Amino acid sequence: MPNIKSAKKRVKVIATKTLINKSFNSGLKTDIKKANLAVESNDANKADAVKVAIKKIDQAAAKGILHKNTAARKKSALARKLNVANA
Repeated sequence: MPNIKSAKKRVKVIATKTLINKSFNSGLKTDIKKANLAVESNDANKADAVKVAIKKIDQAAAKGILHKNTAARKKSALARKLNVANA
């Protein structure tokens, strides 16, 4: 446990940011799963689900929650699945 006041504050700030990031990450995973399920089940609004998931992925990359290459890989995989399903 830290003794210095600034170190104590950093612990609190990091804990708060960790909670926010975990919440965002959980929502991101949920949206990706919904998009995958919509594409696999040939849902009528599969394009909308993929669009929402891609937007969430972009937001995560912008916030630093996801690395930019990871975000690009996830977006590419979703787009590829959607294109195969539409073909």
